[in-house]
Amino acid sequence: MHPKLSRIVITLVAALACGAFLPAGLRAQEARSAQDVAALVQAFYDQTTSFQADFFQTRYTKAYRRYDRARGSVSLVKPGKMRWDYTDPSGQVFVSDGTRLSVYQPPDEGEAHGQLIERDVSSDELPQAFSFLLGHGRLDTDFHVRLLDSSRQGFPDGYVLEVRPRQPSQTYDRVLFFVRIPTGAPAGVIHRVLIIDAAGNRNRFDFSHLRFNRNVPASTFHFTPPAGTRVVRP
Repeated sequence: MHPKLSRIVITLVAALACGAFLPAGLRAQEARSAQDVAALVQAFYDQTTSFQADFFQTRYTKAYRRYDRARGSVSLVKPGKMRWDYTDPSGQVFVSDGTRLSVYQPPDEGEAHGQLIERDVSSDELPQAFSFLLGHGRLDTDFHVRLLDSSRQGFPDGYVLEVRPRQPSQTYDRVLFFVRIPTGAPAGVIHRVLIIDAAGNRNRFDFSHLRFNRNVPASTFHFTPPAGTRVVRP
């Protein structure tokens, strides 16, 4: 991965042992299996055409024991379109039209121009890890699923669903979805995602101000960089 991408690729939560006991916040709810929770999540996002939210990112790089944090807004539209706009650090853009991925890095201090990295979607961890949210694949057929102890994961009022791809991925090892299934509200909504790779690096996203099924202009997923931007195509 290009070194500058470490600032924009995003983090999501840790996996422990199988959740044998329900946390206190869920004891009053119906006990659900991993398959039950996966089915609720799949059913909700099957009916979702678009997703927009604000996000807070925490990326942990294990080799350096370093945390990088960022925030911004995200838009996902089926099939396969996504855009992440960063407000802190400002100016970074991560956008896919479903085929190509474009990553814009604004100029660092002392530089006149930024750079735009373009590559195939299949080479990046984010579109793969979010595949079912983008209308590709299914939790019940493409992943092994299990529930973790949500209290130990710092999410006592919901479920933590760990998914591992049935076909090994070079970009990530597992993904944790933090799911709230409240009474009287839409079931199966994901509020946090944690992507963990084979080296133990973690990309975590915490979502807020979630909006679903809004009209998102097609132009959102096309990005024209400022004049003078250096274009990199691996």
